[in-house]
Amino acid sequence: MTRPTVLLLGGTGEARRLAALLARERPDLRVVTSLAGRVARPALPEGEVRIGGFGGPAGLADWVRRERAGAVLDVTHPFAARMSTSAATACAEVGVPLLAVRRPGWTARPGDDWRRVPSLEAAAATVEGLGERVFLSTGRQSVAAFAVLDRHWFLVRSVDPPQPPLPRRLVVVLDRGPFTVDGERDLLSRHDIEVLVTKDSGGTMTAAKLDAARQLGLPVVVVDRPSLPATDTVERVELVLPWLAARLGHR
Repeated sequence: MTRPTVLLLGGTGEARRLAALLARERPDLRVVTSLAGRVARPALPEGEVRIGGFGGPAGLADWVRRERAGAVLDVTHPFAARMSTSAATACAEVGVPLLAVRRPGWTARPGDDWRRVPSLEAAAATVEGLGERVFLSTGRQSVAAFAVLDRHWFLVRSVDPPQPPLPRRLVVVLDRGPFTVDGERDLLSRHDIEVLVTKDSGGTMTAAKLDAARQLGLPVVVVDRPSLPATDTVERVELVLPWLAARLGHR
């Protein structure tokens, strides 16, 4: 008997945990994790993996039809709005159920000095009045928005090197989380950082920088999440199991 196919749109720590959970708890399913291919050496999940885009909603819909997928799980990054929108459009077209796993965003705590902004461009404008030495922790594809700031010095951390256009004064650290509070505090102090810029990614893998910034009394510019399509949503990967059972049955 052919196993039902489930497409898992991944690229996050939650997606890797979910792939491992499904391999253990639902071996009756064929789970295919799809990675965008933007990282040169991605952390691969357990099980079957495909790498590369689909070519927009139409290409994703074609893949779902061709592979006879019974469900799609959107476990992409909270800022992967294009992929989430493509998934919602494709699943609506094909008539396949879609579930999004969306981790809660970060919430300011006592002692935090946060400035929330709606976009990377707004973050660049806000940085100008806060300090000249900036820890830019927004991912390599976001660095271009800060290239216009000539008098600022930037520390950028990403898995792969960022591509031009880049700020004139720039140091790049290649690293992958999770990070510790002690390590983040040392990084900020060693580079005399005056302001931190981050996206509201949520989760624990990169949250230590916020604790370190609070301890050092640094202002933090937080880029709000983009609007995402409305769909069935859970906050934890464990909650995917009952959702799948209700739609694809139990083992």
